[in-house]
Amino acid sequence: MPASLKEIKESYDVIIIGSGLGGLTTANRLAYCGHKVLLLEHHHRLGGLATWFKRRGHIFDVSLHGFPFGMIKTCRKYWNKEIMESIVQLPNIVFKNPQFSLTTTFNKVDFTKLLESDFGIKTETIERFFTSVSSMNFFDDQSMTTKELFEEFFPGRSDVHRLLMEPITYANGSTMDDPAITYGIVFSNFMNKGVFTFSGGTDKLIGMMEKELIKNGVTICTNAKVDKIVIEDGKVCGVVVADKKITSTAVVSNSGITNTIFNLTDKKHFSDEFFTKAKEVRVNNSSCQVYMGIKKGETIEDVGDLLFTSTAPEFDSEELLDLHTRSKTFSIYYPKTRPGLERYTIVASMNSRYSDWDNLSADEYEKQKQELISRSIKDLEMYLPGVSAKIDWAEAATPKTFNTYTLHTRGTSFGTKFEGLDVSRSIHKEIGGLFHVGSVGIIMSGWLGAINYGVIVSNDVDCYLRA
Repeated sequence: MPASLKEIKESYDVIIIGSGLGGLTTANRLAYCGHKVLLLEHHHRLGGLATWFKRRGHIFDVSLHGFPFGMIKTCRKYWNKEIMESIVQLPNIVFKNPQFSLTTTFNKVDFTKLLESDFGIKTETIERFFTSVSSMNFFDDQSMTTKELFEEFFPGRSDVHRLLMEPITYANGSTMDDPAITYGIVFSNFMNKGVFTFSGGTDKLIGMMEKELIKNGVTICTNAKVDKIVIEDGKVCGVVVADKKITSTAVVSNSGITNTIFNLTDKKHFSDEFFTKAKEVRVNNSSCQVYMGIKKGETIEDVGDLLFTSTAPEFDSEELLDLHTRSKTFSIYYPKTRPGLERYTIVASMNSRYSDWDNLSADEYEKQKQELISRSIKDLEMYLPGVSAKIDWAEAATPKTFNTYTLHTRGTSFGTKFEGLDVSRSIHKEIGGLFHVGSVGIIMSGWLGAINYGVIVSNDVDCYLRA
């Protein structure tokens, strides 16, 4: 069980602020290496956006439930075998829009066949495209945009662009105008062997992670909002939470990089050059979700695991962000996804702008939420006729909801644009012992990106502590 603030000690080797998957992984690795670790989480539950909630016998997972094959190796190496063995493939990824309708396993072999048979693309062009994106890395030229990359290989083929781009936009918020490497690295990860999920749901995953953290000696404290990172003589010396100072040699913030710099620290501790660079970091967009629960005893047809749906004529990043977007992804949780419950739930996910919701009056905000629910159920009827009569619970989350529960700047679901990565990676050079882990640069977003970044940062912190 998590400790209370009254129970925690006055000093630790390292304090982790926030329990997203990056923060959890950093805490786990550092404790495994023998350091005394305190994990502070402002919410009553661990996980950040990798979380869940319960309503009327339903368990709803927050966020899309798909990630690349690489999650298996990462969880086995940096968490444990039990977590790894709970990762299973989602075999049926469905696309439905005015330009095409298809089902795929979303791996390289199947995608190649589809591009050849359904889109008429030559094999050598497909192979050159896959070779190009699979070779991309962090140090490549950032001047080429994703749109320019697509036009180089598939000029004028908006249908192919849509097939390649739509799932990645839902996965990390990227657009056609972002650097091509932010697309290529993520797309290549998925193209390895398809899309996977965690059998049993997010609650099971976070429960297993919490058990591992406790086994490795991490002190966990929830309902503990950090108000300030304490810095003296250019180095971290702890944090303040609920008017209590807790000292430490290092602090790792799993709060957003913008929140870390502008809210938890003070401008005076940074160089002018770094602070100017930090102010130029763009926060990525957020999401809306509609959670729908099916009545106990009712069943629904297996129509696929992830449904990328749209009635918009072509892919358009701005249309995806519109308050009344015609594009959404349905994540369908069958009993096979959550074994033992024998219940069905469905989550509709849409990319969204925080400003569209933040500027509404209280009455208009509730009205728009109800309209969002109605549109989502109506669209779901196209794939599951009669499903509205089987739904016994429906509610919506907006960017403001995510801001409330995660404290992310403007409720971002995907952290920052690419320039946030450099600021995140270099903050410890400005303030000794201060590190950041989280969703930055698009590449480090999503479940796999967050965990991998946690591994990288834990190595940095371990070196600092030992030095």
